[in-house]
Amino acid sequence: MGGVRILLSADMEGVTGVTWTDDVVPGTEQWQRFRRLFTGDVNACVEGLCAAGATGVLVNEAHSSQRNLLLEDLDERAVLLTGRHKPLSMMQGIESDVDGVAFVGYHAGAGEEGVLSHTYLENSITGVWLDGAPAGEGGLNAALAAEYGVPVLLVTGDDRACAEAAGYAPTAKTVVVKECVSRYAAICRPPARTAADIRAVASESLRLAGRTEGVVRPHRIEVEFDAAHLAAAAAVIPTVEQLGVRRVGFDAPDMTEAMKAFKIVTTIAARAVQGIYG
Repeated sequence: MGGVRILLSADMEGVTGVTWTDDVVPGTEQWQRFRRLFTGDVNACVEGLCAAGATGVLVNEAHSSQRNLLLEDLDERAVLLTGRHKPLSMMQGIESDVDGVAFVGYHAGAGEEGVLSHTYLENSITGVWLDGAPAGEGGLNAALAAEYGVPVLLVTGDDRACAEAAGYAPTAKTVVVKECVSRYAAICRPPARTAADIRAVASESLRLAGRTEGVVRPHRIEVEFDAAHLAAAAAVIPTVEQLGVRRVGFDAPDMTEAMKAFKIVTTIAARAVQGIYG
């Protein structure tokens, strides 16, 4: 297979060994440790894709500050899109004629069981619905990929993230790197084992690559927060309607615009959080 370019959207909560806040918050000792494991999961995916014939891999660093991966340790066959701010956030690069996308280090959505489960905001959002169905980051990003005709090839994360993927990308391959015990605990496989699994499944997943005609259509997103003032803050945005005390919703002509609007909603809500009272 020649001339196959893949986008790799890399998040951190679903990475090998990650189980709690300090593992993923920039500046902590644990974060420094898990940057290496994060880079290891990404490299394993790159290795598998390239072994199967991928000719280019664009890694979009998608966690928090989006400056967590270790460029100096990245597989030299990949290139890294790092830093904020990106118009399409976690999916920047989907518009660049890629033939498939891999979700590495993904996690379950807000309101669901899973290690560090959330959707965009760490703990202020209790649920997100896309066109009436629950959607985490994976579901939202898969819908955006579909608009560009790009298939989701692979999802790695805990068992809950992989189970969630079956709903939004039923043909995608999955790799479970840890089993959720609680939000802050998991049964973890060692990096040598998870790297081997990711490498093998990524290689297999390349068979799913192939850009098709995208489906562009209107979408509706609804967001529920854990506090009334966050919904009120988000409802100030034009086109965003307050549907209940803690719930807002908006319509968009396509998924690209829907994701941009969702990014604004989450940014405004995050700025409305005040200390330990939220």
